Amino acid sequence: MEVKPMKVIGLSGDQVAAYAAKQCRVDVVSAYPITPQTIIVEEYSNYVANGEVDTEFICVESEHSAMSACIGASLTGARVFTATSSQGLALMHEMLYIASGLRCPIVMCVVNRALSAPINIHCDHSDMMGSRDCGWIQIFAENAQEVYDWVIQAFKLAEDIDVLLPVAVNLDGFTISHALEDIRVLEDDVVGKFLPERRTVYKLDPDDPILVGPLVLPDYYFEFKVQQEEAMKKAAEKIREVAREYYGYSNREYGPIDSFNVDDANTALVGMGSTAGMLRAVARKLKERGRRVAVIKPWLYRPFPKEDFVKLVKDMESIIVLDRTLSFGAPVGPLCSDVIATLYESGRCDIKVANAIYGLGGRDLTPVEAENLFMKAVKMAEEKRVIRRVEFVGVRE
Repeated sequence: MEVKPMKVIGLSGDQVAAYAAKQCRVDVVSAYPITPQTIIVEEYSNYVANGEVDTEFICVESEHSAMSACIGASLTGARVFTATSSQGLALMHEMLYIASGLRCPIVMCVVNRALSAPINIHCDHSDMMGSRDCGWIQIFAENAQEVYDWVIQAFKLAEDIDVLLPVAVNLDGFTISHALEDIRVLEDDVVGKFLPERRTVYKLDPDDPILVGPLVLPDYYFEFKVQQEEAMKKAAEKIREVAREYYGYSNREYGPIDSFNVDDANTALVGMGSTAGMLRAVARKLKERGRRVAVIKPWLYRPFPKEDFVKLVKDMESIIVLDRTLSFGAPVGPLCSDVIATLYESGRCDIKVANAIYGLGGRDLTPVEAENLFMKAVKMAEEKRVIRRVEFVGVRE
């Protein structure tokens, strides 16, 4: 397929999320404002007010109500979009499980922000990690361009008849949401070819009524949950199909996981979100000094891309996993926990794994700190031992 020339426009991460949703011809948006997400739904409300979209915009009194309205709209066969952050996502928590349990292919942008208390409006991943087991497909973007591309792909993935699960596209608060970037955008008709109108098999229809969300006791509840797990497994494969098709329209490659310099490395740092770009820059400098270091960035967090990860680390001797959240009382952070479980399951217990907790409440991870982590990973490979299992990076003495 010949890729059409794309126009370049300057948009922030929040603006580009709204722009992508606009091009996806969303039927219903229901949302409640919260920093640093507000710009997304504010921008989309401008499209509605200006007549640029044929979308029902529902203003509600809380994020719990926003997700409730999204669920109802999705069950009628509508294409649905929303966005939230932090305490807003926490307030949605009950409805997140209902959205996935009812197999509603809603797409939501989560602008990652620390959870209170104390009150903090800046970035970490504690909001989404607090809901990591809610049955949503979860994607983490590194920059605004990735936000644009993933929102469009997310609808295609969510609405696939073999998947039918909601998708959360995560973007780091302020670092991505409020930063202006040059974005290469597709033409509206190109997005329309990639993402046709939603087609539904089952939907709420007064002329053809069905029962949705009934009481299910121990005789069948377990089977419902297993079906969700099977759909999640299918999503891991479908995301490859969606990414291959999207490449034909955009010439941009996506998939479950991204990496830098893995073919020439014996140690790596693993992290998600905007931090990955800085990690690559540091790794590039260290490579010039003869250090065999790599960066691994999962785009897809749920379902966790186990097979892809194992292939990338086949020559690794040590790994440090960066978690931008605390899992209080747990041995390691959530991403590190998934990495350790994946390595154990694949028989790669020989790889030494440590965990770095960083960036809580928006604190920057500096290039110097990143270089120190790389060198710690190098030392772990050389000494064939874990120097310290968990390290809190950048905490003031």
